[in-house]
Amino acid sequence: MLTLSFSANAELKIMKAKSLDIQKITGNNIDTASLNFAISEYLISEKLDGIRAYWNGNELITRSGNKIHAPDWFTAHFPTTSLDGELWIERGKFQLLTQIVMDNTPDEDAWRSVKYMVFDLPLSPLPFEQRYQDLRQLISTISTQNDYLFAIEQKSVDDLTILTQWLDIVVNNHGEGLMLQHRDNQYVAGRTNQLLKLKQHQDAEAIVIGYEEGNGKYQGQMGAVWVKTASNETFKIGSGFTDQQRKSPPAIGTTIQYRFNGYTDRGIPRFARFNRIRLSPDS
Repeated sequence: MLTLSFSANAELKIMKAKSLDIQKITGNNIDTASLNFAISEYLISEKLDGIRAYWNGNELITRSGNKIHAPDWFTAHFPTTSLDGELWIERGKFQLLTQIVMDNTPDEDAWRSVKYMVFDLPLSPLPFEQRYQDLRQLISTISTQNDYLFAIEQKSVDDLTILTQWLDIVVNNHGEGLMLQHRDNQYVAGRTNQLLKLKQHQDAEAIVIGYEEGNGKYQGQMGAVWVKTASNETFKIGSGFTDQQRKSPPAIGTTIQYRFNGYTDRGIPRFARFNRIRLSPDS
């Protein structure tokens, strides 16, 4: 059985997903068998844009090992067994969620909009399909006592066209993407090929190092930010910002998350657009 560490301020040894390139399963003349990818062998759920949270049987902890100061009533009747999941409100509410969850003094009224969406039983030695059935049964026995604990729905798909249509629906309705977990996957610490995240875009982070003034309607405001990546690549991002963010752009030194679609011949992210400010290591 896997033993996880959840000591204060120590990063949790949790299972992490690898990215599945949408082009590899939808491109022309792709032999999916050569990718060792059989869609029917996976259980699939929506990828929630939330905050990863580990329940150790006593308290909620972020992936960085920091305690989440949830109200006592929020976790009342949570089981004594460990759970792995996401704190979530709804699609498009990540920034609001971060403000609520990262506050050391919980706003009791605000927390009533938060849900703990559980996707795994990390200490179970069973393969994922059996873990999921146990998880559903466990949470069903608690649901009458707690209104904030849910098991994320897992579905089976046997056709790649249906998978990509599902992805389109989620993304077009402001969702993040899909998660695919192999039915036989054991819960292991670190990244595994048997847990995959599928999006229509790629995500990365960079630090704001400067600004470029806008033109036209954005004259006198921020038109683009110059950023530097961990590999010291510099480029500008000019889309994805709201009008308010252009008037008051992310401060120099701020870490931002951006989305893009592949790379140019020079290795620069293609079609980079601003997504959000990273407020903490857990956001």
